[in-house]
Order: sequence, then structure tokens, then C-alpha cells
Amino acid sequence: MRRAPPALLAGPLLAACAAAAPPPPEAAIEVTLFRPEYRGVETALLAPDLVRLRVAMAGARDLADLRAYADCAAAQYALIRGFRYARHVRTAPSGEGERGGVRRADAVYTVSPDLPRGLRTIEAEDRVAECRRRGIPTV
Repeated sequence: MRRAPPALLAGPLLAACAAAAPPPPEAAIEVTLFRPEYRGVETALLAPDLVRLRVAMAGARDLADLRAYADCAAAQYALIRGFRYARHVRTAPSGEGERGGVRRADAVYTVSPDLPRGLRTIEAEDRVAECRRRGIPTV
């Protein structure tokens, strides 16, 4: 079986592309760049193995961005305290809401030398390395 030369196939394909109308203006795609500004972390030891972190961030798209920042801070905090693990307990938006483009969240973590029970465990060394790769600061 003989195949048609590529030049014979290209003509109809190019004509079909040229005949396609450009998308209407309302179909324009809006592109927003994620340019977070990490504005600091406050830590408060609630118990020997329980820490609260308050994070502040400009450019956060949602609570998940604030949680990622808190996770990174919690992982570094665990290492500083000589622990290998952290476990996320909760993250909630701060009661202050957004002010001046800065969003805040309040997060609580347990820290421990041994792998804690639960689904939200964080291996501290691995998480700190991941945070560095992603450009998220730690404590």
C-alpha cells in the first residue's frame, strides 16, 4: 500500500486551519500568575507536643495556599525542636479576614519523634526539602 506524500496531506490540513474562525473575544482566557508574598509566621507552644502557627500571606489564592505555608513552617519547627514528624490538626482562616491584600490563617499541629497516627502526617525533613524546591519559606 502506497502512502500519500506529506505535501499532499498538508494542503487540506492547512486549509482547514485557515478556515477556522478565531475565538470570540468573550472566550479569552484570563491568566493570573501566582506570586505569593510570605509575610511571616508566629508560633505558640500550646503543649510540649502541640504548636499553633499563625501565618500571613499576600497573594494567597485560597486557604490551601495558607495551609501549604503553615505545613512548611510546622515541618521546620518540628526539626528545630528535635522531632521527625508533624501532624496537621486544623487550619482555619483568621478571624481578622483579609486586610490590605494579606490573608491570615491559624493552624495547629502536633510534633513527635515517632510517626503519629492519622492521615495528615508530615515527615519533617522531606517536607522542608519540598518547601525549598517550591520556594515556600520555613520558620
